[in-house]
Amino acid sequence: MKKTSTRLADGRELVYYDARDDIVRDAVDRRPLEPISTTSEIRRDPLLGDSVAIASHRQGRTYHPPADECPLCPSREGRHSEIPDEDYDVVVFENRFPSLAGDSGRCEVVCFTSDHHASFADLTEERAALVLEAWTDRTAELAEVPGVRQVFCFENRGAEIGVTLGHPHGQIYAYPFTTPRTALMQRSAAAHRDATGRNLFDDTVERERREAERVVLETGEWIAFVPYAAHWPYEVHLYPKRRVPDLRALDDAARTEFPQVYLELLRRFDRIFDGRAGGTEGGEGEPPTPYIAAWHQAPFGDPAREDFALHLELFTIRRTSGKLKFLAGSESGMSVFINDVPPEAAARRLREVATK
Repeated sequence: MKKTSTRLADGRELVYYDARDDIVRDAVDRRPLEPISTTSEIRRDPLLGDSVAIASHRQGRTYHPPADECPLCPSREGRHSEIPDEDYDVVVFENRFPSLAGDSGRCEVVCFTSDHHASFADLTEERAALVLEAWTDRTAELAEVPGVRQVFCFENRGAEIGVTLGHPHGQIYAYPFTTPRTALMQRSAAAHRDATGRNLFDDTVERERREAERVVLETGEWIAFVPYAAHWPYEVHLYPKRRVPDLRALDDAARTEFPQVYLELLRRFDRIFDGRAGGTEGGEGEPPTPYIAAWHQAPFGDPAREDFALHLELFTIRRTSGKLKFLAGSESGMSVFINDVPPEAAARRLREVATK
């Protein structure tokens, strides 16, 4: 991997990640951009004890532009975009409309490919491996930024999720605090350790391996399963078999296997509802499955971080063909999820649609 760091016209950092070492990245951003001005502010909720980012400047962010005006495509034929070069492998840059900025953290955009009409599932294993290297490198870089406590790499895919740019991309948030979801996992893990003397994440993975009916796929280095108490209609958790706190700690064997495993999972998600794998749901022409893919990494500087287990959670808000799972009264008002799809049935369906 070759890494090249540069600056955009308004001072934001942009980093190219290339598979070849002989690539030269010297294109200049020629747009007449003014310096970024953000109003991001973190406010703490005294009742719930969590934090909310107030970012009014995001109201003006780019919203569903036509494909020929996409800001994530390369700069070509006289049209200048966020990426100055005419082509690229993987690119990461500071978000022009960040939810977190300055003392409140940092937000970055990760472009997986220059092909506007592709998706992550369309990538080669070599490109998926390069994305993993970019995620890992950004985690390492952001870990050194003063005030950053946790790094979150994720992808939103599909208009139903709320994606405003169709180009295949993800994001990286660097939070100045431990997120509420991670803190809850840590409290549960600490209680489990006190009660049993064992690691909660290890016991969770071992239970799924032992019961087997919710396992979607398993390799020498990774295991993917629908959790026993899945919140979402189709939800898969992907764990490396050797517990590590974050992406930086993955060994070479796990890194080598990851692209094949992850691409297979994404391709199965795309086949859940389209009726091409012998199932009875859906039909030809069903839109691509909307999903969120979220890496959970241990917070920095936490004495219990070695007890945390890096894992990826992949889920869709589509519960059946043409129908979405909405977070209504119980979920939004009381944080009590109601799942219409039994986890065992979801796992069975995801095994049925294995790609050939």
